[in-house]
Amino acid sequence: MKAALLYEYNKPLVYEDVPIPEIQSDEILVQVKACGMCRSDVQLVDGYFLKYADIPRPITPGHEITGVVSRIGGTVPTSSFKEGDHVVVAPGWGDGTCRHCQVGNTQICANVRWPGFGPYGGFAEYLPVPARYLIKVGKNLKFEELAPLTDAGLTTYRGIKKLRHSEALAPDRVIGVFGIGGLGAYAVQYAKLLGSGATVVAFARNSDKLAVAKAYGADHTINIKGKAAEDISKELAQLTGQKYLDAIIDCAGAPEIVQLATGLLGISGHYVDVGLVGDRIDIPLFPRVSREQTIQGSFWGNNNDLSEVMALAAAGKIEHTIKTFEFNQINEQLDLLRTGDIIGRAVLKF
Repeated sequence: MKAALLYEYNKPLVYEDVPIPEIQSDEILVQVKACGMCRSDVQLVDGYFLKYADIPRPITPGHEITGVVSRIGGTVPTSSFKEGDHVVVAPGWGDGTCRHCQVGNTQICANVRWPGFGPYGGFAEYLPVPARYLIKVGKNLKFEELAPLTDAGLTTYRGIKKLRHSEALAPDRVIGVFGIGGLGAYAVQYAKLLGSGATVVAFARNSDKLAVAKAYGADHTINIKGKAAEDISKELAQLTGQKYLDAIIDCAGAPEIVQLATGLLGISGHYVDVGLVGDRIDIPLFPRVSREQTIQGSFWGNNNDLSEVMALAAAGKIEHTIKTFEFNQINEQLDLLRTGDIIGRAVLKF
């Protein structure tokens, strides 16, 4: 099978023909039909995660995976899957024994395994997946639209759910979506779907990306390029009647965006970060305490979250901005993603 392998950090992936993997008795061999490309793929290649984990190489990147059941392990219940089923791959394969796994949050298991961050990933034609981490989907859904929903669409969904569960969203509230890239375009849609009538404001530096946010339901958009925080706050007040935000989902996670966004967070405001563009942040402490703000991270999503996203997709409630590319264009697309020149999501389609 074809596979794109990471042998050295900060070097292009190597295209190779490698053996199709064997499967364990509880696994299913998935023929990959599409795999989304994520900024964390670039960060993996560029060595961002080395300080946290030195993954043995070669690595097959690609973690936004959808495809077709090709072969089924002997202990997988015959009532669960059959060859030819269309499936999406749930990320975050836990050990099944820790307290996080026991409540379903396998993606934050201390012993988690990730497709695309080890020997098997979606930048290859086949990969073995434990059967419990596959979700069947309708054959009427497009592979290239399903793939990004397993991360970009899943991560932002869980983040918006956290804001909703914290009671930060209501008809008289304003939520800000920062960073309208592969994640932010979905976050805007979920803010409208799950936001209980909250006003949705999209913030970005790129007017084309803000146009996507507007098309997907943002009530207002603000271009922050070259603007001081005070000017952005005034513009927010003109648009919404208030100069602070009640809730924020940060889809960028860049230090300068974190500083700006937290400065716009109001009293008892809730801030959820799902972005990882930067590595460290420096923000004032006193406003966080005196305004009783809640700042939290949200990491990917669990099987229940992904099942809910798939239900929304099946109902036609999620729109996509997709650019497909071929296997031999992976390195070229990584370069484009590195410079921020992709609007929406780039998806490898086999």
